[in-house]
Amino acid sequence: MPDIPKIAIIGLGYVGLPLAVALARHFPVTGFDADAKRIDELNAGEDRTREIAAKDLKSSSADFTYEASAIAGADIYLITVPTPVDAANLPDLSAVRAACATVGNAMGKGAIVVLESTVYPGVTEEVCGPVLTEASGLECGVDFFLGYSPERINPGDGEHGLKKIVKVVAGQTPEIAGRLAEIYGTVCEAGTFIAHDIRTAEAAKVIENAQRDINIAFVNEVALIFGKLGLSVHEVLEAAGTKWNFLPFTPGLVGGHCIGVDPYYLAHKAREVGYEPEIILAGRRINDAMGTQIARRIHTAIGKSGRVLVLGLTFKENVPDLRNSKIVDLVREMQTLGHEVDVADPLAALDEAEALYGIILRPNLEGASGFDAVIGAVPHEAYRTLDAGALGGLLAPDGLLADIKGMWRGVEMAEGVRRWQL
Repeated sequence: MPDIPKIAIIGLGYVGLPLAVALARHFPVTGFDADAKRIDELNAGEDRTREIAAKDLKSSSADFTYEASAIAGADIYLITVPTPVDAANLPDLSAVRAACATVGNAMGKGAIVVLESTVYPGVTEEVCGPVLTEASGLECGVDFFLGYSPERINPGDGEHGLKKIVKVVAGQTPEIAGRLAEIYGTVCEAGTFIAHDIRTAEAAKVIENAQRDINIAFVNEVALIFGKLGLSVHEVLEAAGTKWNFLPFTPGLVGGHCIGVDPYYLAHKAREVGYEPEIILAGRRINDAMGTQIARRIHTAIGKSGRVLVLGLTFKENVPDLRNSKIVDLVREMQTLGHEVDVADPLAALDEAEALYGIILRPNLEGASGFDAVIGAVPHEAYRTLDAGALGGLLAPDGLLADIKGMWRGVEMAEGVRRWQL
């Protein structure tokens, strides 16, 4: 392999694009995505994920393409495609298989293929390896080699970007692992960690998200308990958080493409080897039910069926990502309970919300008023900074301000506005 290898990145979403732009400062990089619209946007300097600024995108030397032939002959292939679950919450590896087939058709002898997607232990060697072998006609471990380096991108988090997070790497051989550590080390200022082997690195990544899911499930469960006791979970957590080793998790709806999905990958593998997971799936059950639980409690607080405005639809604050948003569960349950529901979100794409969920978003809050309840579902900065006047203007007399994330706890509302929070 040359000292300055050619790198191809397969998948240009929240993970692949920042990686492509960063690596292109040191290596020749070609970014491939099957979505022609996405490529056209990137070549025009537009990133719908808002992870890369327009000036950085336009100045990058990376080439973006939807032509698979453009990645032929690369030395290193990095696969950064989604790993969702299906309707039965079973791993859906179709994007990984398709990416491996594309890479297999393009690569030559000596190539290194690295999977970055979150998977259960064994996928890189037991799924990717055979697909690559079949597509290329080359022998795995002899003519080409495998690696795994799990992504740790946190969308919308400028503090913990690619450069500032330790990059775990693993290779089919110690030499491959060392080479990957060198390459990733050029863009990861926090350094790299070479895992014992590929399956260890896969396992480490999947438990990172499962652990967070379980911790959030705990505070969600105590939020439901405290609600029945007439206590604010935010006030309880504020008091408990004064202890030095209390973990700072907050309740809410757990969606997105990682935390709400990855525990099912670990549970699937556990069952394959004859172990029935308990804590992992208990956490999933609690978190998956929160949208419906919260909707029912807000409905009781309103006291009737009426007009409701939900502020926020994306899976987390300050990002436009709508994938696996659990706000949808809340909206659906409120509609089932007889409410007329409007939804607004300053970052979500209107066409994407309609295509994914059939939800017609309000383009803005102009003219919005007279709602029996306003539900603060996602603490986007645009909503977090609303003052008492703006919030009160949205409500009908005796309306309810429902604050799921506690973002308006410090706002003193006018007399007559009823309030609800977890």
